[in-house]
Amino acid sequence: MEHGGVVSKGVESDHSSSYKQIIIVAAIAAGVQFGWALQLSLLTPYVQQLGVPHTWSAFIWLCGPLSGLIVQPIVGYYSDRCTSRFGRRRPFIVSGASFVAVAVFLIGFAADIGHSVGDDLDKPTKPRAVAIFVVGFWVLDVANNMLQGPCRALLADMSCNNHKKMRMANGFFSFFMGVGNVLGYAAGANSRLHTFLPFTTTVACDVYCANLKTCFLIDIVFLLVITTFAVLSVGEKPFERLEIEEGETPFFGQLFGALKKLEKPMWLLLLVTALNWIGWFPFIIYNTDWMGKEVYGGQPNGTPEQEKFYDLGVRAGALGLMINSFVLGFSALGIEPVSRILGGLRWWWGVVNIIFTICMGSMVVVTKVAERWRSINGLLPPPINVRAGAFSIFAVLGIPLSVTFSVPFALASIFSSESDAGQGLSLGILNLFIVIPQFIVSAVSGPLDAAFGGGNLPAFVMGGIASFASAMCAMFVLPDPPSQSDVSLSMAGGH
Repeated sequence: MEHGGVVSKGVESDHSSSYKQIIIVAAIAAGVQFGWALQLSLLTPYVQQLGVPHTWSAFIWLCGPLSGLIVQPIVGYYSDRCTSRFGRRRPFIVSGASFVAVAVFLIGFAADIGHSVGDDLDKPTKPRAVAIFVVGFWVLDVANNMLQGPCRALLADMSCNNHKKMRMANGFFSFFMGVGNVLGYAAGANSRLHTFLPFTTTVACDVYCANLKTCFLIDIVFLLVITTFAVLSVGEKPFERLEIEEGETPFFGQLFGALKKLEKPMWLLLLVTALNWIGWFPFIIYNTDWMGKEVYGGQPNGTPEQEKFYDLGVRAGALGLMINSFVLGFSALGIEPVSRILGGLRWWWGVVNIIFTICMGSMVVVTKVAERWRSINGLLPPPINVRAGAFSIFAVLGIPLSVTFSVPFALASIFSSESDAGQGLSLGILNLFIVIPQFIVSAVSGPLDAAFGGGNLPAFVMGGIASFASAMCAMFVLPDPPSQSDVSLSMAGGH
């Protein structure tokens, strides 16, 4: 077999793996996504409790797109060429899971470690805790990318070019991503998990911090158990490097060389994808913060009463994200039949981006209604109509999110067949146009929010405008793909 200029022996077994083995490996996605869900629901509020201003919290999230831009391609490139006697993928999977455990420990215990080395608890900013948190956060994102890429590659190896089995493997991987999301958001929404581990509550770590610490300890055990079981249950033949072609081009050389060969349909797809992610990223990093501040009226570093309501809002936001994950999973099953009714994938993508735009506008309406109610009644839990409106937004957003995790990847696979880039490089290029918009949003959203009073609404308005532009481009600029009959629509994840 020839692979990326390397002639190899013993890369694959003679027969593809059983579905049982594929399911065992795919289950690793539940552990990975459990941690992602905790990040998305709890870490933005947590970093503000450590004293990082809201304006700067978005910059911490730069690691997600940075690691997606660099780490996954590099790890994938070298895992293809790994000659370890344990296999090509498993050493990277084990290393990724181990680094996740270390990073999660640093994040959860950042406040305690910072206090033990000199942080003053009476000051609003705990610089040592913030430094430990940032190191842990960046290591976590790098490790998650290091784990997820080889896991997907191992599933492809186990399928042995059996297309049906590869589609099923991706389906199982996506299913377990949904399971991990639901478990992570459910853990984030439970405010009493810390009672099962009383030692997590310390002088430097209040109830909210202790609950986050408990969630991450559960994540460590969950991920390590799943990963250990998978790598011990599923074997790999060692990769034997026999020959390297002269002039073999490194991964990034191939990637940027392929950009020059892309045809117009692929460029238009990249444009729609980039606009789409400029829309999504403000919601992804600020959803629970919006519930805590704008909907419930709390503050992460305010009076005890304000902190109480902020915590209630964050918990409610985590519950909203769990509902969002349920809707996402069910709506993903309907992407293919609905797109046929509407006349194609691009029309369904455009329609759901209009739905997304309406939801972003509705967040402004819910915020204004909640503020007006508090101006009359004071700091009290929001009325039922405000809470129902907020939860409805979270639920409805599961529909466009399922399309965002599916349709761009399906269309990239179709369009790449008409260019010289190939499937792998085309998906790598698509990933560039997912992560680069995240850099833009991370750099712009914090200062934009601060310029308009320090809330989340300006970033949401920017996201709504971008999503509407994405909808118009999808419906009226993006061409129909030449054929959709052989394309499998399976959800993609991570960042």
